[in-house]
Amino acid sequence: QVVLVESGGGAVQAGGSLRLSCATSGPIWSAGGLFWYRRAPGKEREFVASIDYKNQITDYADSVNGRFTVLRDDPLGTGYLHMYNFKPEDTATYYCNPEVATTESDAYRQYWGQGTQVTVSL
Repeated sequence: QVVLVESGGGAVQAGGSLRLSCATSGPIWSAGGLFWYRRAPGKEREFVASIDYKNQITDYADSVNGRFTVLRDDPLGTGYLHMYNFKPEDTATYYCNPEVATTESDAYRQYWGQGTQVTVSL
């Protein structure tokens, strides 16, 4: 069973920074892309950032572009979301969402972590 552990959330002031981590363990044969999403109170989940399976191509939501950076040690390693220059509207629960194949014959599936809370105050 693939297990994700997210960490690094917390309370921060506007303009501050945090780094979220996403560690994946279990029967992993291959990793695909890594995605980060967030859900703010009373809102739907939204895409934040992604990095492709080769760790070469990144993509960001317009709202975080230039302030957040997605990284990964290697395709099978820990993923990170570096967040800078926080705004109050960044307050949300953040989720990592890696694509993983558990065996050579399996298709890639997306797995969800438990989420980590980020609260930004003025």
